This record gives sequence, C-alpha cells and structure tokens, in this order.
Amino acid sequence: MTLRSLLDVPAPAKLNLFLHIVGRRADGYHLLQSPFVLIDWADTLHFERRDDGRIERHDLGAALPPEDLCLRAARALQAASGTALGVDISIMKSLPAGAGMGGGSSDAATVLLALNRLWALDWPRERLLALGATLGADVPFFVGGRNAFVEGIGEQLTPLQLPRQWYAVVKPPAGLATKEIFSHPLLKRDTSAIVLGSLADDFVVTKFSTGYGSNDMQPPAQDRCSDVAKALQFLEARFGNSRMTGSGSAVFARAGTGDQPVATFQQAELAEGWVGRMCRSLEQHPLVGWARD
Repeated sequence: MTLRSLLDVPAPAKLNLFLHIVGRRADGYHLLQSPFVLIDWADTLHFERRDDGRIERHDLGAALPPEDLCLRAARALQAASGTALGVDISIMKSLPAGAGMGGGSSDAATVLLALNRLWALDWPRERLLALGATLGADVPFFVGGRNAFVEGIGEQLTPLQLPRQWYAVVKPPAGLATKEIFSHPLLKRDTSAIVLGSLADDFVVTKFSTGYGSNDMQPPAQDRCSDVAKALQFLEARFGNSRMTGSGSAVFARAGTGDQPVATFQQAELAEGWVGRMCRSLEQHPLVGWARD
C-alpha cells in the first residue's frame, strides 16, 4: 500500500554531556569529542506526499527562515535519489532556536528518515548518514538513531549504552552564533583526546552520565552572554550541577535516574523570556527503524 502521509513525526533534541575540542584540521574545522544523548523534548513534523515533484514547507508556529535545513534535506534527498515525488512538510517547533540542542539538525534528520519511507526509497542508514553529513555536523547523529560518542567534525559515531536519566534544561532568550564561539580567544582547542576503545564499559556509563569532562565552548559563551552564567547558577543551586550544551545558550543539569527526578522547577520560576522543562533521556531515536542498518 502506497503511503500518502506521515503525521506527528518527532524530531528530538540532544544534549552534549561534555564537549571537548581536541584539535583542528588543516581546513580550519575543529575536531571534537562529545557524548550526545537524545532527550524527549522534540519538534513535530507532518509529511504529505506530492506527485508533482514540488517541495513545500508550512510553518505551524513561528516563521522559520526561508531556506532552512528541512528544505535543504528534502531537496538533497530528492536530487540524490532521482525521485519524481515531492512533499508538503508542516513543522510545529517546540525546541528553542539558538540553544545548542540540535533542533534544526534534528528536523533535517527527521525529514531524511521520513522521506526515505514516504517516497519508498528504502535507503540504508549508511547512505542517509553520508547525505546528512553534507547538511550539518549534527545531522549524522540524529540519522544514526542512537546515543553516541561523536568524534571528528560530527561524522564519527560510536553507539553508547547510557542509563535513563532526568535532565533539567533551561534556555535563556539570547542565542549564540556558533561561528562566534569558535573564533573566541577563550576557546580551548587542545583538550587531550580520549581513546574510547581503552575505556571499560563501567567507565563509559558512570563517567559520561555523572559529570565527567567539561564543555570547552562554555567559557566563550559565558563571556559573550551573561544569561548563560545566570542559567548555570540557577541549575547549580537547584540540582548541584550544571553545564552548557553545544555552543549554547541552553544549559542542563542531571536530575536523577529514578521514576521521578530528585528535584524539579516550574516555568514560573524562570526569568521572563526563558524557557525550560524537565526531560528524560531516550534509549534511541523514535525513528531508528525507518532506515536499514
């Protein structure tokens, strides 16, 4: 039976449990090492197949940029596959922009995975990963579908088995440009690299999920945006730990592994313009089965 639509398709966010810059390539790209974990804060997308080859995006909330990653992803897959089909993509954004939570990249990955099914392409994951890498550094992680230790410029993925965890996530209103952070003089670019193959499984589980490492982008972000420091202080006081994710400006705190978090907060406690919520980590991406391994 031919699919005509896919509705209520999630695009979950990620958190960087730590983010180390371990070097730089000759072309200027920074090399990173970071455990990425999926969380249950997500955008929602709807897909309606078109037979005329047109690709259209419809914003169900705030207007997105005219040429966003979703359109780029759909056009790239259409061109690479040679399909004559098109699609109407409707997006309801829940994830805040400029957060360092991978919202745009996750949307693009969901587009690739959903259209792989809607257009009956049946591409293997490896082929979607290669296409995703041309769109953005975080896209391959979301296409990969599993929590992962990410290396290189985002294209090297080693799946991680991490325990379920509560996270308190807070995003102040200011956004931060990743390029500005990468060019900041406070950015540490020579953190010692971890050789993952030499680590015991219990080290991976305990260290990665309980505060090992740091975010090398956090000092530049705090220098550029005082709200990052304020958000970190808010979470530190409530949960006893805090860290920025990605290039900011969202921050998070570990809040326990049980059925209920060890502490919580309410939106009313946040400063005006701030957003936040209590999140659970995901064992895998909801669409992990939408591409062949």
